[in-house]
Amino acid sequence: MVSKIVKRLFDIFASAVFLIGVFPAIFILVAPVIKFTSPGPVFFRQKRTGLRDRVFICYKFRTMFINAECDRKQATVNDIRVTKPGLLLRKSFIDEFPQFWNVLKGDMSVIGPRPHMLYHTELFSKSVAGYNRRHDMRPGITGLAQVNGYIGEIKTTEDIAKRVKYDLEYIDSWSLALDIKILIKSVRIFFKTLLKGRSHEK
Repeated sequence: MVSKIVKRLFDIFASAVFLIGVFPAIFILVAPVIKFTSPGPVFFRQKRTGLRDRVFICYKFRTMFINAECDRKQATVNDIRVTKPGLLLRKSFIDEFPQFWNVLKGDMSVIGPRPHMLYHTELFSKSVAGYNRRHDMRPGITGLAQVNGYIGEIKTTEDIAKRVKYDLEYIDSWSLALDIKILIKSVRIFFKTLLKGRSHEK
């Protein structure tokens, strides 16, 4: 019980600091680009599976043209549904930043297993052992699987099985120190990706 309280307090503090101190500036830069380059809302809302299989609305910056496959088909390499600014937002992970609102609300945690769309939850729960145990903890913006390289498109059952392995390892060995370690690694990956993108532009 104490560990859950500690984790929740960490989430509230981290999300509040980000939403007040960082997110407004990002929104001012990103929102007009999304609105002026493709029709549709700034935010993408999607039902995803959360703690104890509870369904919640997950928020992201919209990176795709409006399409009928968004709730069943994951983004792929060279996906024609992804807008040009959306490609940059996805590569830099900035599209995930609105999920700090999900964290503040209590739908998500800063660190935890990534939440999946309902279609994928149904699909993977039938094909990967232990998959549903991921829902014993709030889903996260980033997690142990992500800092170990399992980010983006899930191409095979082996891909999701490896992610689940890391997710369960995280759940079984959770500590505040582990959360801070994963957060630091995630921040490093974020800045490394930004710097890599800039070097490609030169």
